[in-house]
Amino acid sequence: MRLFFLLALLVLCHGKPYKRINVMDLLKIHDIMQQDAGDDDDEDDDDDGDYDDNNFLLDCPFACQCSLRVVQCSDLGLTSVPENIPPDTLMIDLQNNDITEIKEDDFKGMGNLYALFLVNNQISKIHPKAFSNMEKLKLLYLSYNLLTQIPVNLPKNILELRIHDNKISRIQREAFKGMQSLHVLEMSANPITNNGIELGAFDSMSTLYLRIAEAKLSAIPKDLPSSLTELHLDYNKIAKVEEEDLRRYKKLLRLGLGFNQIKSVENGTMANIPSIREIHLDNNKLKKVPPGLNTLKYLQVVYLHANSINSVGVNDFCPIRSRVKKTLYSGISLYANPVKYWEIQPATFRCVSGRRGVQLGNFGRK
Repeated sequence: MRLFFLLALLVLCHGKPYKRINVMDLLKIHDIMQQDAGDDDDEDDDDDGDYDDNNFLLDCPFACQCSLRVVQCSDLGLTSVPENIPPDTLMIDLQNNDITEIKEDDFKGMGNLYALFLVNNQISKIHPKAFSNMEKLKLLYLSYNLLTQIPVNLPKNILELRIHDNKISRIQREAFKGMQSLHVLEMSANPITNNGIELGAFDSMSTLYLRIAEAKLSAIPKDLPSSLTELHLDYNKIAKVEEEDLRRYKKLLRLGLGFNQIKSVENGTMANIPSIREIHLDNNKLKKVPPGLNTLKYLQVVYLHANSINSVGVNDFCPIRSRVKKTLYSGISLYANPVKYWEIQPATFRCVSGRRGVQLGNFGRK
């Protein structure tokens, strides 16, 4: 189940510019129509509203489309949440409107709501009780708005929270209190600094995927959830990676540190992430291959292109004893470095799965 939600996140992608979310695709990915299948019984049929021959709900907010308990009100120029949304709704799509505020009663009585999309509006204020009694809410998307802080009193059972491209500069201590089910957290493109992350802000969380890219971090935060399997901190201002920076994240499978200002990786750092499969250190200022890569038994992909690496040792990637490596490399990128590739010994890549697994030159350029 955890892997399922991570794959769903990758399908939906992130980053700029705003990309419209296909709600019907999400409907299929998460199988939302089955979420409350066990709650229905025959005596409740009269409360579900009247549908036409095409299964469209007749009692639907003006200009919206309602079918299969999905209310779609996107791209309508709305300045507020429409009234009369059916109480049995499972998914509400309000993306790409001009909504400025979420009021206390905007979603009152919607205890069955599973997914709420408020992406690409002008929301700067959310009432502290706006999400009260949403015990079944799993997906909450608030990206591309004007929020200056994480909304308070978020539902405790949310699985995925996307709040990137806002104006959040501080992650307060109580922001995620009690949210032990939150597996995917996307917070990129907010002006977050290391000092803006209050101590204990991620306590008791079991988050698997965290992305704080395009922010103002100068170092890897040290008190993120220890449960992380994916951590993406690309496009920040991180200057170095010290041994203690990754000591907490022993379950990491994928680490993204590309497009920073990293000049060095301290010896012993890699020993803290023994299960890592993929490391992105491209577009930094490294002068040598980070020490310890040859000790990682399961590492398959490492991006080191666009750095200042001028030499590569014969044991930088592969262990001396071949049996130590459990999985072969499928990709090592070293192009756009000042290293003289003809001086690299062939044995350097003895633990790579094939010739195409190593990129040393800009093959697409002349």
